[in-house]
Amino acid sequence: MIQELVAASPVLIDGAWGTELHARGLAAGAIGDLWNLSHPDRVEAVARAYVDAGSRIILTNTFRANRVALLRHAGGERVADINRAGVEISRRAATGRALVFASIGPSGKLLAAGEIDVPSLEAAFAEQARALADAGANGLVVETMTDLVEARIAVEAALATGLPVVACMVFDSGKNRDRTMMGIGPEHAAVALAAAGAHVIGANCGIGVDAAVPICAALASATERPIWIKPNAGLPELVEGRLTYRMKPEAFAAFLPGLTAAGARFIGGCCGTSPRFVEALRERLACQ
Repeated sequence: MIQELVAASPVLIDGAWGTELHARGLAAGAIGDLWNLSHPDRVEAVARAYVDAGSRIILTNTFRANRVALLRHAGGERVADINRAGVEISRRAATGRALVFASIGPSGKLLAAGEIDVPSLEAAFAEQARALADAGANGLVVETMTDLVEARIAVEAALATGLPVVACMVFDSGKNRDRTMMGIGPEHAAVALAAAGAHVIGANCGIGVDAAVPICAALASATERPIWIKPNAGLPELVEGRLTYRMKPEAFAAFLPGLTAAGARFIGGCCGTSPRFVEALRERLACQ
């Protein structure tokens, strides 16, 4: 599947989910994954908007739907239900026009600080990956990882389902803002995640689309696996108590040629982006 997709690359993926859910009424600090059960129509509206905008792959509203993260929000006993619903919602929105790659985010606990142990992470990611695969996801995306050990655990759990697996780290730390919070550089991450078996290697979130170009190039230099890039719409500003991203869709899409030249084969957006950003990417791609 992956090779067929990248044969006609770049492949447009979706943008941010959190900001879109907030625009539809999700309260600040609330966990959007629970809306898969309580407000499926609003979640589906987000997924459908990305498909309509031109996304060939959309994710699922399951970023924090592992047992460890959900336990902090009274959702730990509904892991299977929340993940199954997330896949079903995105599949309804896709209606054969897009593939559904289900999102697996970090636990929110630090191994290095002793906040969680390896067996607990293995169990949590295995449970989530099985639920997503059983619900009919076309692939799995391990994303926004800062700890390479945790990322590899999640990748191994995802690979056990037999589905294609994307593995993404977030690079926004260090002197040049090109390291993960744990000090891992993109070349190191690419080699390690490819060795773990991920079919696609990438980066998401981070400090902005401009910084994504050199990170993309660094990833591509270290692996022959296709590169997946979902950067933020720049850095947010605090405006009247709310985080606001000022970058416009057209300015974001202007980086498309640079990203493709750097090796990106899957391109979308993360925090601060919207369906309009995907439309701008689609329009820019049509002009290349």
